[in-house]
Amino acid sequence: MATVILKKGEGRTIKAGGAWIFDNEIDKIYGDFENGDIIRVEDFDGFKMGVGFINTNSKITVRMLARWRDKIDDDFLYRRVRNAWEYRKKTVDINACRVIFGEADFLPGLVVDKFNDVLVVESLALGIDKLKNKLIDFLVEVLENDGIKIRGVYERSDAPVRKKEGMEPFKGFIGEPFDTEVDIVENGVKYLVNVEDGQKTGFFLDQKYNRKAIQGICSGAEVLDCFTHTGSFALNAALGGASHVTAVDISETAIEQARKNAEINGFTDRVEFITENVLDLLPKLAAEEKKYDVVILDPPAFTKSREATKKAVKGYREINMKGMKLVKNGGFLATCSCSHFMTEELFKKTIKEAAHAVHKRLRQVEFRTQSPDHPILWAADESYYLKFIIFQVVDEM
Repeated sequence: MATVILKKGEGRTIKAGGAWIFDNEIDKIYGDFENGDIIRVEDFDGFKMGVGFINTNSKITVRMLARWRDKIDDDFLYRRVRNAWEYRKKTVDINACRVIFGEADFLPGLVVDKFNDVLVVESLALGIDKLKNKLIDFLVEVLENDGIKIRGVYERSDAPVRKKEGMEPFKGFIGEPFDTEVDIVENGVKYLVNVEDGQKTGFFLDQKYNRKAIQGICSGAEVLDCFTHTGSFALNAALGGASHVTAVDISETAIEQARKNAEINGFTDRVEFITENVLDLLPKLAAEEKKYDVVILDPPAFTKSREATKKAVKGYREINMKGMKLVKNGGFLATCSCSHFMTEELFKKTIKEAAHAVHKRLRQVEFRTQSPDHPILWAADESYYLKFIIFQVVDEM
């Protein structure tokens, strides 16, 4: 096994419990290896720090797999998978949940979502890709030991980021083909999830309990759900007793799926879907002097890099200004950011600036993050990305 030696003073992240070693932190590498191999990591003074995957194609040259160990075997990998599942059983509804969340489950680069009796896999690192099939076999075994029969596994490793690891994007069946439209239930709402053609792995599970949180503020309310995607916030608003929900998304494909979801829940009489760019629609609604009891803003990430953060701040400020203008006095705004680079502090500062610009006062109802099946690993900042806040919006006197 080859050995990576860190430069003196480097490796602060993994010493604090993180998982990544960047190329500029490495002094030298001893021994033969191929990219994707498991290698040992030592500090500059020979102190053994653990083992991880190496890939010199990536700026993240080593992804730590275990600390204070010098080898990995099948028993170790099986226990990692089993521990991830046991954690979900204790913390979330397991009908649909993220079973493995990469570095936060100490399996770097691997994501596995469970939708009822189907697993969807995303492999984003070369090292984990080599172990992918073995880990999936272990997971299927763990689930079956709990009486859960998995009827199929689909891979959605089609993210462009794979190219940074020297891998091509890929999607397809692992094992025998199956019907890729899956029924799930979340918070009492039924959904049809298309794991082959839906965004990411087919459905955004990280907002699970944030969606449930809006049910209580929607009773009898006129609701505007922006960036509805497949209708999840809109349907939770309807389940919470909303009198009418207007749900908007730019994707006709997403809206078609959202309409199906509304139909199977019996909400078609109260949920209206519009295919339009939210940024274009909100000023039109303001010009018509439309007002809503609840406005929900769940935009896609406005930045996926540190360099674009300044532009993202402007985008979040603009969308929240437009949203606040449409909230009735005493109504509610639910707003979020799913960008890791839009930190909690920066997001709150941006919303505060938006409120000041449109002369609104905000009373925070609650602050939430991602669902517990997307655990936040302290010292691994990249695992904390979702911020969700519910405000009561009050006109300034």
